[in-house]
Amino acid sequence: MGRIPTVLRPAVPCLLAGVLLLIATTMQKSVEARQRADQDPRARIRSEVNLVGTLASVLDKNGRPALDLAADQFEVYEEGVKQKIEIFEPETQQPLDLTLMIDSSLSESKDLDFETEAASRFIQKLVRPADRLALYEFADAVTQLAPFSSNVPTLQAALKHIVPGDGTAIYDAVYLGSEALARNPSGRRRVIVLVTDAGETTSRADFETARRAALRADALLYTIVVRVVKNESGRNTAGEHALETIADSTGGATYFPDTAGELGAMFDRIDRELRTQYRLGYYPNPRPPDGAYRALEVRVHCECRVRSRKAYYTGGHLD
Repeated sequence: MGRIPTVLRPAVPCLLAGVLLLIATTMQKSVEARQRADQDPRARIRSEVNLVGTLASVLDKNGRPALDLAADQFEVYEEGVKQKIEIFEPETQQPLDLTLMIDSSLSESKDLDFETEAASRFIQKLVRPADRLALYEFADAVTQLAPFSSNVPTLQAALKHIVPGDGTAIYDAVYLGSEALARNPSGRRRVIVLVTDAGETTSRADFETARRAALRADALLYTIVVRVVKNESGRNTAGEHALETIADSTGGATYFPDTAGELGAMFDRIDRELRTQYRLGYYPNPRPPDGAYRALEVRVHCECRVRSRKAYYTGGHLD
């Protein structure tokens, strides 16, 4: 290496200082930019917009929640292509947004006291400070009795305002419950619990509209069907089958208590399942286009049965 000319030697320290100052300034700006990005919700949304989240309820051979499963026991497939699981959260503590829909049609009037009493205990047990529940009744129309709230006494008091009416708008209940959930912020689990005799009569929405709304909202549908007529040949089962299909699509479940007195046990099963769910997340590969309908499947390596949503629509929120 050649010598530095004598005339330039006094300037070398200044040049080095200038270079170091430039490097330090550049690094500081980079750090500040990253901090601004971390603090900017829009930046976080951009970084997470492709993340697909799904909840999995895993039951053992006796129908009880299967606990303590490991991430490597799960597989997720989108359109038949295996995905890399990036998020695995056993017994997720992600807070709940839940719409509780009570059928107040005349056909349910004799069981209404059982329903409201069981629903009151369900609210007491389920709703924690971080959770929010909205209460609705539906007959020929859907009516909100209480907005989303964590105030248990207020929600329980609203149950006393249920008034029997004509008709049964099941699809409207699923559709409007889903729409209400979709308006809430993301990052929370979304659940619809529907108590009904499943005798659809007066909905403006149809089956597919209700099903799509539930899928777009990423809402789990749990239905408790209180059969007014026990003999299947003596009742219209179309509503029951429709609700079972929607519940299965979303990863929820349908329950058929033998008597209204079993409603409390059905609510307990829903509460237990919601507290023992696994949360999975992945980045779709290949990346799907916006507005696409994507088939989704979760598999688990154990002698268990897994329930999760069967599809999702791209371009919506992702939890």
